[in-house]
Amino acid sequence: MSSGFVHLHLHTEFSLIDGVVRVKPLVEAAAREGMPAVAVTDQGNLFGMVKFYRAALAAGVKPIIGADLRIADDRREGHHVLTFLCMNDRGYAALTRLITASYLQGQDQGLPLVDRRWLDEHNEGLIVLSGGARGDIGEALVAGDQTLARSRLEFWQTRFGDRFYLELQRLGRPGDEDHVHAAVALAEEASVPVVATNDVRFLSRDDFEAHEARVCIHEGRILHDQARPRNYSDAQYLASPAEMAERFSDLPEALENTLAIARRCNLSLTLGRNVLPDFPVPQGKTIDDYLREQSRAGLARRIEALGHAGW
Repeated sequence: MSSGFVHLHLHTEFSLIDGVVRVKPLVEAAAREGMPAVAVTDQGNLFGMVKFYRAALAAGVKPIIGADLRIADDRREGHHVLTFLCMNDRGYAALTRLITASYLQGQDQGLPLVDRRWLDEHNEGLIVLSGGARGDIGEALVAGDQTLARSRLEFWQTRFGDRFYLELQRLGRPGDEDHVHAAVALAEEASVPVVATNDVRFLSRDDFEAHEARVCIHEGRILHDQARPRNYSDAQYLASPAEMAERFSDLPEALENTLAIARRCNLSLTLGRNVLPDFPVPQGKTIDDYLREQSRAGLARRIEALGHAGW
């Protein structure tokens, strides 16, 4: 894979809360800039996966499949968002299980959360990026709590080993630069690799206002509301490899590791073939007869229930 930079943290329009990147223009821009690969990591979903996978292959760009997941706080005080990338089929299976469980079992005030205990079982084949200053480790580093940061790092290293990376971002947001310096120091101390991302939400800097409008729609606010949170910056666009090289000229290994991660991610999807579950049926019955029987029995129970309800 050629030298340069690969975007590994990116929300498309399928991230309903904060993304305005459209898939086809994304892969066209990546190809135009000579990027060998690009990742899509929408918030808690894989809705755009097939569309992205097909478009990327057609454009000659390697697609990296992943998602941002909300991880329940270890002190039960909210959550942090980290990025999960699929290395292979096992990683894809683990990611889909985590996403499904977050919606079915982890809902908290309407937000799907991943219980940290689930990661003990569902971690194989996944690469995890720490979430920058807004991840659990980053939060502790910015607060100056080195003990907590080391403890949280140990949690992730225990489960993901060399598949866990401290994520560095330089987006002009409060805490970003303090986090970079603290994270690099921690990485050297604990022998953890670092990786640069641009936390992409829109294709070009000119799209920032459109992005902010989408955020406001989601939050039920107006653009000119002085009290609304400003969680994004106009630097969160699809920066070119040259721009990223300039931003991280003092940390070339953070750029090189984007390529190393891209090499490690080799998920191959089989499309256009329906895979139905192997549904067990009683001996001596065909699946058609059994499902027909069950449907009729269910309908009868429904009619009986409606009768008892006075319909």
